[in-house]
Amino acid sequence: MAEIKNHKIPVYAVLVTVLFKLLFLLTHYIQEDAFITWRVAQNLLDYGVIGFNGNEKISASTTHLYVFVSYFFNLIFGKENFIEPLLIFNSVLFTIGSLFLSNLLLKNVWHKAIFIFLIGILPPAIKISILGMEYGILFFLEMMLLYYGFNKGKKWALIILPPLILFTRIDTVIFLGVVFIIDLFWNRKMRRPYILGGILGMGGVLAFNWLYFGELVNNTIVAKKLAYDRNFTLEQDLEYFMQNFGNFWGMLKLPGDFNPLTVVLLVFEWLCFIYLVRQKEKRNFFLWVIFIFGWVKQLVFLSQKSLFDWYYWVPQILLFVPVLLFVLEQKQKRNLWLALLIMFYSIPMLAFQTVHSIATGNGEWNYRRTIGLFLNSYEKDKNQWIFLEPAGYVPYFSGLKTIDEVGLVDKKVQDEIRKDKKNFWLNTVKSRKPKYLLSYNDLFTSENAGYFKLHYKLIKEFRVKDHLKSDNKLLEKIYILKPSGSDYNLYERID
Repeated sequence: MAEIKNHKIPVYAVLVTVLFKLLFLLTHYIQEDAFITWRVAQNLLDYGVIGFNGNEKISASTTHLYVFVSYFFNLIFGKENFIEPLLIFNSVLFTIGSLFLSNLLLKNVWHKAIFIFLIGILPPAIKISILGMEYGILFFLEMMLLYYGFNKGKKWALIILPPLILFTRIDTVIFLGVVFIIDLFWNRKMRRPYILGGILGMGGVLAFNWLYFGELVNNTIVAKKLAYDRNFTLEQDLEYFMQNFGNFWGMLKLPGDFNPLTVVLLVFEWLCFIYLVRQKEKRNFFLWVIFIFGWVKQLVFLSQKSLFDWYYWVPQILLFVPVLLFVLEQKQKRNLWLALLIMFYSIPMLAFQTVHSIATGNGEWNYRRTIGLFLNSYEKDKNQWIFLEPAGYVPYFSGLKTIDEVGLVDKKVQDEIRKDKKNFWLNTVKSRKPKYLLSYNDLFTSENAGYFKLHYKLIKEFRVKDHLKSDNKLLEKIYILKPSGSDYNLYERID
């Protein structure tokens, strides 16, 4: 009986970790792109079409599976009440994923419990759980594949899970590919069910995209590649790498080009990994998988100049795993090692993420959301168009039809970028004549001020500084310490 109770300790750790992280719901820190997915889900609910603006089909969300999950949460809880249940669901799935990972790498139940909690309070783990993105589901599915497919040898997992993973994000072909290659070298044979699962997954995603949207890859990938494409020399590439790598491997975004904490962490992660794999244990297969995947994923995305930090959340977590294993399995002075890790890393990281979540939540929920709410009450005709960037909070809460500057939710922008990238913004305004423009700039002092003065009027200015006050003095200090958001000007067409 005592042994059965001990085996439940990691499960209790899952519950404690989820409950602890739910405190972050109070910060209202939700990623902008989550609202794009949720609007797509609600468009499916309202129009029966996977799109963003009425009956027009478009893969405006990066993730198909999460769109359907969000659709069912909207259906069950209603549009007004689905967000919190969905965020809790994401947090639970991520933490169960960390339970699978602990079972792959650790034997001692107390070590598993500590591992689950310390992984769960890392900044990227908090963001995966609470920010509304698809990575909670993704982490759960990926760790489930490793646990049931490659640890337990379950054929159903090898066949079913790859398609689900690929329907969550098509770029997970990197994860599946790394697992396949390492498994091939490790076991000197191919797992036919896994190959079948991969074929079904890639074939299914590509077929779905082609038959439903008329494209092979998601529109979001095409749009970002087109909008953010820059031709760099080798020297510029190296400079770009040095400017940005520190903010993605280190879990901590700091101003400036050089982040010394990242270098220290990278070196320590490598030392811990080398120390662990030299022990020649069965779990080494999984250590190689997560570590190689972490590096490959980050190098691929950084080489493509992908600066959205959510691409790096899962790799950041997996690369940190060897550090936790090293500390937990010290035979001498383990408690000292653990205390040092918690005191000098876990607590500072948690404190940083808390401040970041409070400040960014204020900038997103209390500020950017108000722009959408203002438009929702100001404009009753929801068939009117707004041209803006980004396409998250404001379109979601205003309910207006939307043109975004990247072309994520409206493909016609991509046509303008291809024709004349330098002047696509003005050309889009002239050809589409949206009723509203939301701009970071003062259009009446711009190069084309004459056109905008003739056709638009300024109806409201939105300023970050107006949202840095709070009755709670501690919150106000955090808002002022780390103001979040951008100033906007809202224009309405007058002809």
